[in-house]
Amino acid sequence: MIQGLSKAITLYLSPVLMLTTILLTLFAYLAPVLMLHDQVALLTVSPSTALVQPGPSNGVDGPSLFLGPLGSCSKPNNGGQISCTSPTISPEYDLSALPGNAPNLLLSAPTSTTPVFMALAISCSIIFFFTSTLISFRHKMGEKVSASLDKPLVQRLSAWIGFFGFLIGLTSFLIVRMWFGKAVQDFNNSILAQGAQGPKLAASNGNAFTMVWVAYAFYAVPLIVSLAKLNVSASPSK
Repeated sequence: MIQGLSKAITLYLSPVLMLTTILLTLFAYLAPVLMLHDQVALLTVSPSTALVQPGPSNGVDGPSLFLGPLGSCSKPNNGGQISCTSPTISPEYDLSALPGNAPNLLLSAPTSTTPVFMALAISCSIIFFFTSTLISFRHKMGEKVSASLDKPLVQRLSAWIGFFGFLIGLTSFLIVRMWFGKAVQDFNNSILAQGAQGPKLAASNGNAFTMVWVAYAFYAVPLIVSLAKLNVSASPSK
């Protein structure tokens, strides 16, 4: 039973989890400028009176801002049309929808190398997905292809590509999380300092980070499986 469960995880669950990882990280990376314009973002500025006056802030109308790795989207009010900047690895966020007394200078993009490392990590995860899936199903392919995929060098390369993709991606998103976490804190503190005269806005970390943490939790399963295969195959030679 344990052997059958292990085989099922290796053959079927790992590719599904890895594909889910790729989709979630792509959504977090491409949003909001290329897709999910007002649904997924790393940082969100939305209408709220929570920082300028006590009590609930339901029904507040005002501008909204959605920031991502490649650019930003905004709308002037709750029912307004969304406009987005052009996607680029060194974005300049369009903050024109925010009022003049909003602390706009605190909302800036990370260095241009961060989106590059994110793209590199996603590329590594895609390569790892295809190579690890082919290695897992090599017994269903021809003898020549199966023999090639059965080589320790191929399996080692696949596992290390997956490892570096995991490490680079998780580190990049952690850095961005700290960057935007500080921006959210400073933005909200600046509005608090203005008191009742401050803009009716509040910044918060976006749901893209939740998608990323789930993605890398899934990523760990096929990565551990691949690394475990290397350890098992290397153990007889010790």
